[in-house]
Amino acid sequence: MSQDRPLSLVTGASSGIGAAFAQALAARGHDLVLTARRADRLEALAESLRQSHACQVTVLAADLAAPAAPKALCEALQQRGLAVDWLINNAGYGVPGSFTGNAWQIHADFLQVLLTAPTELAWLLLPGMRERGYGRIVNVASLAGHVPGTAGHTLYAASKSYLIRFSESLALENRDRNVHVCALCPGFTYSEFHDVTGTRTLMNKLPGFMWQSAEAVVAEGIAAVEHGDAVHVTGRVNRTIKAIFKLVPDRLARALSARQAKRYRQFDE
Repeated sequence: MSQDRPLSLVTGASSGIGAAFAQALAARGHDLVLTARRADRLEALAESLRQSHACQVTVLAADLAAPAAPKALCEALQQRGLAVDWLINNAGYGVPGSFTGNAWQIHADFLQVLLTAPTELAWLLLPGMRERGYGRIVNVASLAGHVPGTAGHTLYAASKSYLIRFSESLALENRDRNVHVCALCPGFTYSEFHDVTGTRTLMNKLPGFMWQSAEAVVAEGIAAVEHGDAVHVTGRVNRTIKAIFKLVPDRLARALSARQAKRYRQFDE
């Protein structure tokens, strides 16, 4: 595979924001490496991208809940002679219910996918970007990382807050190497996310203005990381929500967040 074109690795690429990133980057002239658990979905997307954009697409199915997966992915890239220019750390999901209402292994897998895997992939791929003097890393976080945590989906906001702070530090460390790092923070986005967590019925009660398409989120994310923004909250509504929570006292912010969360969080004692 030639590297005359930028090469992007997209995790969680089988649907939603990940698939939209793959589409947008292919349209920008990138070749791609797509990874997720569902190989059939990845292969279908890869073929579509090859036909639509004449790009080269490598499919490497992997489950990032496996601790060995990030290193194995990078070894597979090295064996193929592929150097990643753009890393899109998008893989993620939610765990509904209370903290103690789920088995520890469920939480351990979640933390591996949402925290450890993106951090390790950045650690493994960043040296090559720095050496070549070019790189882009997008860590898909969430508006949830900017507002108080709520009951249910206990680790979700915490993990997204970590990605935001991690991205800020990494951006500062690498800004002189032409390596841009951005925490992309969407709010409610049309995707399969809420079908997987079993909260689709709750989400359908939210007004339409609260939602963005995956394509809109991705367009903002690409523009933000190219611009060198360390953190970007997508959509005017989400930026307004973030601003409000920064202005009000912490106790009131927690009360507001808890009240609103009842509309979209599944919480069982």
